[in-house]
Amino acid sequence: MTASPEARERVNLLDFDHEGLAAFCERLGEKRFRATQLFRWIHQRGASDFTAMSDLARSLREKLQVHALVQGLPVISQQESADGTIKWLFDVGHGDAVEAVFIPEDDRGTLCVSSQAGCAVGCRFCSTGHQGFSRNLSTGEILAQLWFAEHFLRRHLGTSERVISNVVMMGMGEPLQNYGALVPALRVMLDDHGYGLSRRRVTVSTSGVVPMMDRLGEDCPVALAVSLHAPNDALRDQLVPLNRKYPLAELLDACNRYLERAPRDFITFEYCMLDGVNDQPEHAQQLVDLVKRHAGRGVSCKLNLIPFNPFPASGLTRSPHKQVLAFAKMLSDAGIVTTVRKTRGDDIAAACGQLAGDVKDRTRVAERMARQRIVMLKQAPASTGARGDTKP
Repeated sequence: MTASPEARERVNLLDFDHEGLAAFCERLGEKRFRATQLFRWIHQRGASDFTAMSDLARSLREKLQVHALVQGLPVISQQESADGTIKWLFDVGHGDAVEAVFIPEDDRGTLCVSSQAGCAVGCRFCSTGHQGFSRNLSTGEILAQLWFAEHFLRRHLGTSERVISNVVMMGMGEPLQNYGALVPALRVMLDDHGYGLSRRRVTVSTSGVVPMMDRLGEDCPVALAVSLHAPNDALRDQLVPLNRKYPLAELLDACNRYLERAPRDFITFEYCMLDGVNDQPEHAQQLVDLVKRHAGRGVSCKLNLIPFNPFPASGLTRSPHKQVLAFAKMLSDAGIVTTVRKTRGDDIAAACGQLAGDVKDRTRVAERMARQRIVMLKQAPASTGARGDTKP
């Protein structure tokens, strides 16, 4: 997180969950209960000025002035869509910037939060993946997006009530590849003295990092969304390269293990609809077979079909709406709860898969993806046979 020279020796309190803040207060020679007061000031009231925290002991406020600060992320830009969606671009230093998106609906306000500057997974249909990867965000940088958005929106709307009711870790990056920073941030979101969100209303989206799914189920089970996007390994290898390390059988086993601890009784499978690639009737039937018959018991799930949001260099196009509805009907007729996501914020490039920010690609992922695309364009048209035979 970008800091002024005079602030670099002070600790940013956004980096702490409740327990971490209590330990910090103890190091300052203060009682642990002071952390609860401080935690509420920061996250419930959006305060950053220690002198305004009137119920804190003067001695603590003086120590905090010397040893700590509450520092958010500089806002580079703000864009508002015609549908009310708001996108912010935040400066995370060293030439990198990340995006967060607020989506207002009648019954909820959802904030989409980034966990990394860029992404190393390299899914073909995702703008962030085409950028490559720069670095993980800190806990403070993850929370700073929520901290800013919640209190900005309260001022903007003139309310003291909570505006953000749902948080989805579906912004830039693969959250489970930044596990050490992610879990403390989730704990702050859930903490009654922080944002007080329900575990059902905090969702982590993953492309399928199986070992970290197991850890999350043990450490901080929240709602889980899995980026599936293909009904067989051969096609998913091409669309979601992580599948080569954790193929579908392993992934679905991990989903069933997660459900043993999850706050919901289902996993949400995200499925981006790509014209002529994964949207044919045979793909729908394979998807039914996959989730209903896996390991002889299936996976309790909901399918969320996502219209592809185009961006330059993807080489992909959106499935026609009629095709999406026909695909959804096949799934629903087979007894799978299926929804078609309404596209929001696409006029400001804030829709699913479009977040790009500004990232220095230090891993040359974008270059490798460009070479992969050239190879795939030279390959034969797609078939839907056994593993190794399917080409998008």
